[in-house]
Amino acid sequence: MLNLNRAVPVLALMATFALAAPAAELEGLLMDKMCSAKVASEGVKAAKMHTRDCALMPNCVSSGFGVVTADGKFHPLDAKGNEKAEAALKASKKKDDLRVKVTGEQEDAAFRVVSLKLL
Repeated sequence: MLNLNRAVPVLALMATFALAAPAAELEGLLMDKMCSAKVASEGVKAAKMHTRDCALMPNCVSSGFGVVTADGKFHPLDAKGNEKAEAALKASKKKDDLRVKVTGEQEDAAFRVVSLKLL
């Protein structure tokens, strides 16, 4: 009986994780918030041409990052995502066309990032 008392909470916890919503994915172009206004006037082409050097300028880094999707929408990242984006940009040799895949969860103000990978 003692083993059953231990197994029930463990099984309940496992069921909770099994029913949790799967992580959302965003794919698009990584861009800083400061420069993302160009997408509104110039379209996704502006995000594709946006350079790594620009994104790593101090004012751009401090504005935060987001993903521009194929439909031209800018999805801002949370603080953890901003850190991951900056680190990925610093480690990359790409000059532009900063395609990215981000997993996490969409929240009200920002996409809560679990993982971020430049493609």
